[in-house]
Amino acid sequence: MKKKQNKLASKFPIVWEKKDFSIKIFCSIPNIATGILLTAGKNHFIIDPGDGILRDLNKELGVESLKDISQIFVTHGHHDHLGGVWSLLTYLRVMNKTSPLKIYYPVGCVEIESIYHAFTKVYANNLPYKIELKKISEEKKFSVKNVEVKPFSVIHKEFLPNKKKKRIVPALGFHFKYKGKTICYGGDTGYCDSLVKAAKGADLAILEAGHEETTTDDMHMTMEEAHSIGKSAKEYVLVHIPD
Repeated sequence: MKKKQNKLASKFPIVWEKKDFSIKIFCSIPNIATGILLTAGKNHFIIDPGDGILRDLNKELGVESLKDISQIFVTHGHHDHLGGVWSLLTYLRVMNKTSPLKIYYPVGCVEIESIYHAFTKVYANNLPYKIELKKISEEKKFSVKNVEVKPFSVIHKEFLPNKKKKRIVPALGFHFKYKGKTICYGGDTGYCDSLVKAAKGADLAILEAGHEETTTDDMHMTMEEAHSIGKSAKEYVLVHIPD
């Protein structure tokens, strides 16, 4: 992957790998689905499990490795980033997963909490594994299986039903560091200083460019904005680009 090769964004899956640290973006299509697998050593992490994530992970990892996954990272609650959660949780139940599953998500993300409460209610008497919700309320580093994770707030909004006014969506980006290599994933966001800071110097920056117009807004970034941030990283790729 070379800088400025944003053409990679439309050719899924996108794969980046440095020794035993890698990321595979199965897809990132606005309003349809996102699905990402992060691998550090022998450990796998799911990021934004949108529709189709179960199919992709099963093909990529197989049953046993998929059952071993213990962390899911969610940037925000829009359906194209969460649409595959229910099927994934159900599959792990059917395959008799026994180890705990932790879901990291931004405080205020009611979507993931609603899925959790509905799922645990339906399978209250027949769930072989424990689901732990890990609500992120501050930008504080933590470690998961030798991976340093640094969440950071981003700016993402959505239109209210009247399509005239907007509201803020609880949203995060994640900075992952393993054996000195770093990956910055911004999730869905408008241009913001926190993303600029997180992407600078990263070995890989994954940046959305979902805004179709040349004028900026506080929902998504334009191609120009995404490129300007990406140039500060060692390598970068643009995703979530409208057809």
